Amino acid sequence: MPAPFERLVRFKNHSGEIFYGELGLDDTPTKEDLIGRKVQVYTGIHPWDEDFKVLSSQEKIVEVLCPISTTPIFECVGLNYRKHVTEAGFPEEKYPTIFTKPPDALAGPYDDIPIHKECQLMDYEAELCAIIGKDCKNVVTESEALSCILGYTAGNDVSSRIWQMPERSGNQHGPSKSFDKFAPIGPTILSPSVVHSSPEGLSIKTFVNGDKRQDAQTDDLIFDFATVICHLTRGATLRKGTVIMSGTPGGVAAFMKPPQWLKDGDLVEIEIEKIGRTGNKMVFEA
Repeated sequence: MPAPFERLVRFKNHSGEIFYGELGLDDTPTKEDLIGRKVQVYTGIHPWDEDFKVLSSQEKIVEVLCPISTTPIFECVGLNYRKHVTEAGFPEEKYPTIFTKPPDALAGPYDDIPIHKECQLMDYEAELCAIIGKDCKNVVTESEALSCILGYTAGNDVSSRIWQMPERSGNQHGPSKSFDKFAPIGPTILSPSVVHSSPEGLSIKTFVNGDKRQDAQTDDLIFDFATVICHLTRGATLRKGTVIMSGTPGGVAAFMKPPQWLKDGDLVEIEIEKIGRTGNKMVFEA
């Protein structure tokens, strides 16, 4: 079995070598908190692999990387926070609303996000994300579903709302959210045991240039991760490394009055309690 962990960070050392390191659970780290810290490291490329083992050595963090190097797919839940459903003016549904993002949407917690010139009405969506740790299919119980989760991380479901308009999207969520690097995640992977022992949920916040835009608890979710995993694996295989984005709380730019769309150079930070704070600059292409 892969080695257990409390909270992982993936990083480069001074020689450019890539490691996973154990951070422990003493803070909600920012980039500044992580750079320069010495951590005990693991051997192995992926934390779901059998050869992922803890070493006795330590390494210093020089650059924080995306917590996973690749993903087969993002499985995303739309309209999954009660307050967000209310602000959008939609009813709660019987089943989760699912859309996907491609592998190239993956980005690191501190990467710049390139915005194509035809991507307009840019928005943010703070999301608690689960990383799947083993292939699974036809999951039917909560305990089995939760056992499929490697850990949790923070994500931003970056969205170009103009490509979510019915005439451009066919009433689908995916076209507005599937551009390269439109899913930055990180900065750490939190052990499932920490999240599953927090029934009150974790604090989740978004800041744009330091201005707080979203502020909620993850217990406002309509469909929890176990329900979503059971739904996704009905007759279908969910592969290890898949990222499930669970939906965003109220406070997105689209529903502010007037809408506060993201601009070139804006810094969007997503903070989830115990996981840490990401920080991605929006870079609009000419």
